[in-house]
Amino acid sequence: MRNSMIHFEERGYINMNIDIRIGTENDIATSHKIMREAFEEYRDLDVPSSAITEPVEKLKTAFNNGTENFIMCFMNGEPQGTSRFHFKEDYLYFSRLSVPPVSRGKGLAKMMLSWLEDYARSNGKLKVQCKVRHELKRNIELYRSIGYQIVKEENVDNPNLVRTVVMEKLV
Repeated sequence: MRNSMIHFEERGYINMNIDIRIGTENDIATSHKIMREAFEEYRDLDVPSSAITEPVEKLKTAFNNGTENFIMCFMNGEPQGTSRFHFKEDYLYFSRLSVPPVSRGKGLAKMMLSWLEDYARSNGKLKVQCKVRHELKRNIELYRSIGYQIVKEENVDNPNLVRTVVMEKLV
């Protein structure tokens, strides 16, 4: 899959160089740090996100045994976002889409989603899917704004019960 170099002028952001690529073993610690910064705002939920306390070894193990991959998003050469993903039978599943608060509002999450959608298509997958906590309306609206639909509701053990929606987009 290609690296995505994007130059755009949107909402006053001129000549931002965006590079999105599959992460390497050398990126694992940075990806983990970005994820923890992004998910910190969910610490005070009734059931805090497990991302906050997840050890870096979990990503390292999943990456090294091939069960999970991740992307890195760089803006002007600096890491600003990440997301994990893996292939299921007929779709790409992503999780832990992460942009720290200081980097939000620049379209980075949407660019990472577009990259994942292109990657899914280039690997013969016709759908992209994720789970979102039902209570995180802002996140649900982000996905809806670019064509994702709620296809079902599920309860996830985290280790407490968390109500989620499964969102999907045909690509």
